[in-house]
Amino acid sequence: MTSSLDLLYSETEEELRSAVRALLADRCAPAALLARIESGTPHDPALWNTLASGIGAAGLLVPEKLGGQGASHREAAVVLEELGRAVAPVPYLTSSVLATAILLDCDCQHAAVAGLLAELAAGTLVSVPVLPLTLAPGAPLAVVVRDAGDGVLSGTVTAVADAAAADVLLVLADTGLYAVPAAEVRIAPQVPLDLTRPLAAVTLDGARGTRLADPATARAAIAGALLAGAGLLASEQLGLAQWCLSETVAHVRTRHQFNRPIGSFQALKHRLAQLWLDVASARAAARAAADALATSAPDAPLAVAVAQAYCSGVAVRAAEECVQLHGGIGMTWEHPAHLYLKRAKADSLALGTAGHHRALVADFAELPAP
Repeated sequence: MTSSLDLLYSETEEELRSAVRALLADRCAPAALLARIESGTPHDPALWNTLASGIGAAGLLVPEKLGGQGASHREAAVVLEELGRAVAPVPYLTSSVLATAILLDCDCQHAAVAGLLAELAAGTLVSVPVLPLTLAPGAPLAVVVRDAGDGVLSGTVTAVADAAAADVLLVLADTGLYAVPAAEVRIAPQVPLDLTRPLAAVTLDGARGTRLADPATARAAIAGALLAGAGLLASEQLGLAQWCLSETVAHVRTRHQFNRPIGSFQALKHRLAQLWLDVASARAAARAAADALATSAPDAPLAVAVAQAYCSGVAVRAAEECVQLHGGIGMTWEHPAHLYLKRAKADSLALGTAGHHRALVADFAELPAP
């Protein structure tokens, strides 16, 4: 790892965190989130509009000359930390990270690319890549959409995250990358484990798209976006784990058994102390990945693989401890703990499993498997 990594949060990043946390506390309280999930429409357009346009979070990765904030992956990581703390049902990872990163690696002089980036940065448009959420950096990139000529596309891609919220879809076909209006495709909801990040099967049956990049450029852009997405997903997992830890500590301080707080029992102290160490280590790994991406460090792929290999498991363990140590109430639908466990489990598969990223770490470190 590079010796110049900066794992600390800057004053600007802390100010951004405060703004996002205040917004989510006001608009994404657990009771309201549970109500949205029960309605079958988890995405919150009003919350997204304020986050994307009001705070300007949607354009953090977009340079100022293209209409964005000209920030970096470090600031985007802070936003994802807070979204993870609230398991917020907004398409930030898919639109403001993955789709934006793909477009930035295309020809930004192309009018269609520049136009999409400007709208994404302004928060007036949501775009998601038509790729399975489980697709990992370094994994084979299968092309299932075919171009019949003149950008007329056909094919079906499953497990596409946030497709229902998209205005424009970024589609990889055999002849390159295309922007396809969502109205041109068929979106069939699939049953996800994590109800706050809905999945869908996207079917193109003669849909017409605008070509944005040739096949080689498209593949390179998607590879770079998957790397950035996996690295920043670690920050979402960190935020989730931090919420689970703090809520569990607060609960065991007030829940009494045998006329004493259950947090005073040594066995629970040991479990929570270990979880605190896990979360602290996850913070270091996630910040290292965000900083490496922000500075385009040569070892960014290694930093991302380390972060995902570690943070994925920490998020799941934190959510499991949260459910278990809340006792009976932790098993109920009314308590939000189950939302965090489902998001943690779903995130452990998103953009590559921990096992996949451990294999990448071994490859980068030239450590052959036994």
